[in-house]
Amino acid sequence: MVLAKIEFAVQMTCQKCVTNIRDALSGVDGIDSVDISLGNETVIVETTLPSSEIQQKIESTGRRAVLKGYGGGSNQGAAVAMLGDASGCGFGVVKGVIRFLQTNENTCVVDGTLDGLSPGLHGLHIHECGDISQGCDSVGGHFNPRNTRHGSPDDKETERHAGDLGNIRAGEDGRATFRLTDRVLKVWDLIGRSVVVTDGPDDLGRGKHPRSLEDGNSGQRLACGVIARSAGLFENSKRICACDGVSLWDERDKPLAGPGRRTNIPANNL
Repeated sequence: MVLAKIEFAVQMTCQKCVTNIRDALSGVDGIDSVDISLGNETVIVETTLPSSEIQQKIESTGRRAVLKGYGGGSNQGAAVAMLGDASGCGFGVVKGVIRFLQTNENTCVVDGTLDGLSPGLHGLHIHECGDISQGCDSVGGHFNPRNTRHGSPDDKETERHAGDLGNIRAGEDGRATFRLTDRVLKVWDLIGRSVVVTDGPDDLGRGKHPRSLEDGNSGQRLACGVIARSAGLFENSKRICACDGVSLWDERDKPLAGPGRRTNIPANNL
């Protein structure tokens, strides 16, 4: 598994906070190292686990945490997409966040958490456009620069779309937490495109349905989001947004834009 470093801002006031967080992260399979700074109120974890799992472990100590940066390896770029429902308004049942990290020329880490899904498998794909003016209907087809057939992320580059990420699995609670590595995707090719989750499983191009070699016959597009560049490790020094005065901690509980940034909205645990 590919290691990544995740930087969290964490509200800490004393050495006991540091001890409690270190205890929560110690001995956990998939965590390689932990660096905690009380003065900077930061926790940096080197791990193969999804970022949301690390955040939950930190917040189990009673401290709030916000992901500030994502890096690792030669750190050749990071991106993020906030997914909302297919209508494009972003307040539907299915929502979440997916992060992308290019650790080297041949490895892209895809780290995400989605809520509101039905239990079971759901297709996950990169689409060619970042136009969500008509929700997920206007994002185009799968990202396919080589003009190949649809396939599995394990297939050769000539036998899959670049945007074919296979399936993610949602539990009985409707949450899918995942961390994938892909040898075809490049973060610098994803900026401005979109990521989509579907209501059905992707047959990976192995099915008999006419759409199998087009989109894996994975069904309706449930939620989508535009992929934008995000902060790498140590690149985010933000404390307060100059445009609207929303603090780092307030922003965790608010949408990215719109009047909702000025009202209290429950946290999405993203």
